[in-house]
Amino acid sequence: MSVEQAEILHAKLQTSLSKLVGLIGKIQIGTKEQFPFGWGNAAKGRTVWRILEEVIIQNIKKSHAELGITSITPSDSEVSIHDFIVQLEGEATPVYVNIKSAVLGGKVQKDDISKGAGLLKFYEHDVNRHFFIGTFFIKFNDDMSIEVDKCIVFPAAWIPDVYINPSNNGNLQSSKYKDLATAIKRTNADFFEVFKLAMEIAQEKKSKKK
Repeated sequence: MSVEQAEILHAKLQTSLSKLVGLIGKIQIGTKEQFPFGWGNAAKGRTVWRILEEVIIQNIKKSHAELGITSITPSDSEVSIHDFIVQLEGEATPVYVNIKSAVLGGKVQKDDISKGAGLLKFYEHDVNRHFFIGTFFIKFNDDMSIEVDKCIVFPAAWIPDVYINPSNNGNLQSSKYKDLATAIKRTNADFFEVFKLAMEIAQEKKSKKK
């Protein structure tokens, strides 16, 4: 996959998911009576991630034509590196998407992107697969609803700070995947070489600890 191909797919997917944000609206999680003291410790992205994922997938199914998507196939596994596969209008190849949620205005930190071993198998199967991270930024409202503010689509191959955490299940982590200004526009093949090197470094660190 060339950088130019990735740029085309990225632009189309970004447009589709940005339109989706406008369709979703508020998602009511509860009432003030049920949460008399507000969100408390639940005001975190991971708290509502599974609900948000389901809302995203169902609304793509419902409004796919309006979003420039011809088909969507949700992952049939809870441990898959992607949440769904979409076919974009005018494109012959499938696009794999991993959904992330982030709290609007939250601090920048290294987040888990994918399990390293799973991503290794993914690219070994076909290094030209198109894999994107779609981060949906949410805000927590006083009426106990959440609201999606925006979505940022980031090609996995463009992650600038490729790091495998040796002590955290070998996860690929990044603090830059929500900032397109930091992207390094690589081909999949170039990214895979960087990724494999990061995997080797993590394995060496893990072995030394043992």
